[in-house]
Amino acid sequence: MKQHVALLLLGLPILAQVNAQPAASAPAKLIVQRDIPYAERADPRQKMDIYAPEGAKNLPVVFWIHGGGWQAGDKTNVMIKPQAFADKRFVFVSTGYRLLTNVDMRAIFLDVAKSVRWVHDHIADYGGDPKRMFVMGHSAGAQLAALICSDDRYLKAEGLSLDIIKGCVPVDGDTYDVPAIIWTVETRLCVHEMPMPKFGHRVKFGNDPAKHRDYSAVSHVAKGKGIPPFLILPVADHPDVSAQAQRLGAVLKEAGVPNKVFGAKETNHNKLNDNLGLPDDPATKALFEFVGESLTGP
Repeated sequence: MKQHVALLLLGLPILAQVNAQPAASAPAKLIVQRDIPYAERADPRQKMDIYAPEGAKNLPVVFWIHGGGWQAGDKTNVMIKPQAFADKRFVFVSTGYRLLTNVDMRAIFLDVAKSVRWVHDHIADYGGDPKRMFVMGHSAGAQLAALICSDDRYLKAEGLSLDIIKGCVPVDGDTYDVPAIIWTVETRLCVHEMPMPKFGHRVKFGNDPAKHRDYSAVSHVAKGKGIPPFLILPVADHPDVSAQAQRLGAVLKEAGVPNKVFGAKETNHNKLNDNLGLPDDPATKALFEFVGESLTGP
């Protein structure tokens, strides 16, 4: 009130108060390109959507892999992430991939690698920098992200190396160590005398112990492979995903790969994913801190 009186005595409008707050910056205008095929004679699922802030040029890239148990979900399931990353001056790519049971698990891995290759070759045309790419995914997409960023055979088959990836962010995955999660789930069902799922992880990953090991990111972590830094985001109070996150983090640490496990509290599997991008969300803060450090680090 005293400030108001002083301003009036000076003949100045009240709107000119010294404690007025500056207006928040406007959200970036998104330029969206949908259904871009990344394979010849592409299956409808072998397409991607690209979200870029207007005027994008040589910006870092987020390569997002949706979840859905490898048998559902869609590249459009991105919630608020494209806008949140565009506001931070990133190009956001959401890829599709073929699903079980139309193809087997390995075909999905090959789809993701082929999609990464397309982004590497063409993202500059959409304002992105192919040398500053982050691979991220939720749920089944977390398994795919972690595997592509640790088992370099898939990118090598596309003529690429892990060096193009600046960081990996698997979000609430439970299959970084497939044999371990199969044992955990099946033991729990046995103790409670419940029937085994007809299409559980054992079957999805090929019903072959050798494949279960081979499709686990922890099986491929090793020194000297150029594996990028990891930020692993599990739901803190879910024992299965927390155990898997800690297992992956420990293996990465042993191999000398920088990583952090950030357990998100007071959330759940879907909410954690849905809220990524909200300014006050703790997991989002950890995410943007991670990408910032990865871009400015060695």
